[in-house]
Amino acid sequence: MRIGIDFDNTIICYDKVFAAAARQRDLVPEGWEGLKTDVRDYLRSRTGGELAWQGLQGFVYGKGIGGAEIYPGVREFLAACRQAGAKVYIVSHKTRYGHQDPDHTDLREAARGWLREVGLIDAADAAVAAGDVYFEDTMAAKVERLASLELDVFIDDLVEVFDQPHFPKATRSILFTRSQALHPEHCKPIATWAGIRNEVFAA
Repeated sequence: MRIGIDFDNTIICYDKVFAAAARQRDLVPEGWEGLKTDVRDYLRSRTGGELAWQGLQGFVYGKGIGGAEIYPGVREFLAACRQAGAKVYIVSHKTRYGHQDPDHTDLREAARGWLREVGLIDAADAAVAAGDVYFEDTMAAKVERLASLELDVFIDDLVEVFDQPHFPKATRSILFTRSQALHPEHCKPIATWAGIRNEVFAA
């Protein structure tokens, strides 16, 4: 079995680090709490908020990535992949640099460093080979990449990926989401990694 997984907001969870970084930069009131989407919506509702949001993203995805967490259940899912002898790829839409990042941090290298730090690549029992991590400049290029890998399953948090006209129909589509938003028929929404593990590896 060949399994592809998105990176941002699918393997890696930025919720706490976005709120913390926004507080540090005085972009939100002291003591403010919220998920990544709450931070984004709050900033965009204010004057100059879009630029502030882009700058925050550049920091969190780059220098601040160490504060991000791995989603619960990802390690167990990858252990099940190893046990089943499945080949795992990470395929993500990620530009090399953030739009409003004065430090010009290489976001792809930051992501690889985080994967290394949490033991998902370059570790003795890693389920993903370092050479099987792909970062693409556009969503279209991401879909072309996953199509070229001839995946049996692809897991992503963005429904737009599965809506792409050239998304391979033979690839089983799993949408990692806590909401039951509108989604294509061929795409199955699942809220937890435990649920994804059961869906992919249920006997």
